[in-house]
Amino acid sequence: MSSLETLLKEYTCPSGIWDEMCDEGAIRNHYQKLVSTFQQLDVPALQQKDLLAGELFMNQGITFTVYSDNKGIERIFPFDIIPRIITGKEWDIVERGIKQRLKALNLFLKDVYNDQQIVKENIIPANLVASCPHYLREVHGIKVPHDIYVHISGIDLIRGDDGNFYILEDNLRTPSGVSYMLENREVTKRIFPDIFAASNVRVINDYPLKLYNILLQLASTHISNPTVVLLTPGIYNSAYYEHSFLARQMGVSLVEGRDLVVDDHKVYMKTTNGLEQVHVIYRRIDDEYLDPLVFNPKSVLGVPGIMSAYRKGNVAIVNAIGNGVADDKAVYAYVPAMIKYYLNEEPILQNVNTYELSEPDARAYVFENIHRMVVKRTNQSGGYGMVMGNAISEEEWQKAKAEIEKDPRSFIAQPIIKLSTVPCFINGRFTPRHVDFRPYALCGPDGVEIVPGGLTRVALKEGSLVVNSSQGGGSKDTWIVDL
Repeated sequence: MSSLETLLKEYTCPSGIWDEMCDEGAIRNHYQKLVSTFQQLDVPALQQKDLLAGELFMNQGITFTVYSDNKGIERIFPFDIIPRIITGKEWDIVERGIKQRLKALNLFLKDVYNDQQIVKENIIPANLVASCPHYLREVHGIKVPHDIYVHISGIDLIRGDDGNFYILEDNLRTPSGVSYMLENREVTKRIFPDIFAASNVRVINDYPLKLYNILLQLASTHISNPTVVLLTPGIYNSAYYEHSFLARQMGVSLVEGRDLVVDDHKVYMKTTNGLEQVHVIYRRIDDEYLDPLVFNPKSVLGVPGIMSAYRKGNVAIVNAIGNGVADDKAVYAYVPAMIKYYLNEEPILQNVNTYELSEPDARAYVFENIHRMVVKRTNQSGGYGMVMGNAISEEEWQKAKAEIEKDPRSFIAQPIIKLSTVPCFINGRFTPRHVDFRPYALCGPDGVEIVPGGLTRVALKEGSLVVNSSQGGGSKDTWIVDL
């Protein structure tokens, strides 16, 4: 028996958790080919491939930023070389569920910024919408091209101990990570070319082209050759690598706010040949920094007057301004009701049970059962502001409890889900780690397109359920395979 076979034999699945490679010690069908191929390698060969992957990421400058890290702001994105495999049959359910969800969310955004029928009929509480910090009255009544508000989304899913996928949250503002999905695939193809070629993996590398085509379609129809730009906050933003990567892949200009100017309700880009009108902006700047004349007056990242051009319909902005009301973690609880209200359908993918802590009964229940709960801020991401009830000290809990009681609208709670595990190659061993899954969807005039894959984020710390890169997580390539 080779040492690699020994490592596979020693792979131990945590009790009571769905492991995506093993079922009570037996290798699941869709992992059989990968495992049999690995058995032809030895451990040193796999370690060499692990080192090669790290060098490829280093040479490409694939980084992310941790603002709270005093040791330095840029890090190479952690990558695990063992691909995660999802069957085509499972993917079809995920794809249909996300398409259904985005259709309802787009209808909700159109409704909530116009007639507000869903509020008038008490399907969603009016005070929940009104109290959302990302509900922007400044964009009420603005007509957006093709009634599409969510052009680009990253919908986070988890797999529970029953093997089913559940929606964890919706990212509908400026979702990040797609560059890591694409680079993970390129690195995997470099280190495992034969395995990849033999595995019938669905392709994802046409994402930038699909995105570019959707951006072009959002320009006014009378413009024959629209100008598209990607607006970034600049080099110190945590996702700047991704901004430059996508701009390069699409062949569009990467601009900062100081590169744009508004004149006569139109947006122009400063070039060496003078001003050039911009028709579509893929912005990676948050709403509050986009126009200092309307939102944060201290912002130096945005473009003064851009809201006037947006309101006049002279520029399309992707994603639409004000989308944050739809991915508020408290509003998330009402998405199944939105699906039933707007589409008259049952949700294909279920939510995780969610408790709004602004409700006294829900708050009391969560406080009594905090050891089984995770508490999240409704408008924070990246794993910040999260309380894991099974790992918090009494002193920390009392401090968090006081914060919740002071502003309960800003918190929700969910049961701690036993995220599924997948095999990772860590310190020369195969070991299970918890993962989530973020597929990326593109909404255009012709419907919703989802590249068959996504970003699998890995909690690299043993036993951890926190997958965010800023909290010690990494990622791996995700293969959608047809058996």
